[in-house]
Amino acid sequence: MSVFTNPATATAEETQAYIDAVLRLLGERDPVEVLASTPSALRRVVSELPEDSLTVPEAEGKWSIRHVLRHLADSEIAWSWRLRLTLAQGRPRLTGWGQDAWAAALLYEDADAEEALDAFGVLRQENVRLLRGVPEEALDRVALHEERGEESLRLMTKLFAGHDLLHLRQIGRIRAAVGG
Repeated sequence: MSVFTNPATATAEETQAYIDAVLRLLGERDPVEVLASTPSALRRVVSELPEDSLTVPEAEGKWSIRHVLRHLADSEIAWSWRLRLTLAQGRPRLTGWGQDAWAAALLYEDADAEEALDAFGVLRQENVRLLRGVPEEALDRVALHEERGEESLRLMTKLFAGHDLLHLRQIGRIRAAVGG
């Protein structure tokens, strides 16, 4: 299993390895700026590719760019809820979600890339607006994640920005693999 895979069945050690790897990807970058820039970075990459290349997976059993775009849109829905729960409630419980189960049940195979980009962009814009507007101390609010334990909103924001970078790298690999 790749260190960048964080399945719902991961061990505590695998989960920590994922967190560490994603935070290393982010490095010292401002997570909110990364979050704000991802929609335009995705649009730029996708606009340079022929439509048929969006459906070709990186390798057998892996996701295509279209799958990744739909995953990012659905991840933004999950993040929207977690962000708001953490800001509005005292130490809420956050459930994990199985990305492969979502991909199958929510028809990622049939996803339209433009619709996924549009949904992602609108949701992300609202989340960035909210993050930029909250007082600094609000980022210290914590939630209890069922897979990762107690996490501050500051850490969640960094992880989500690193998640963006992870998938931008993945799209770059897919693009290279399909000759885009």
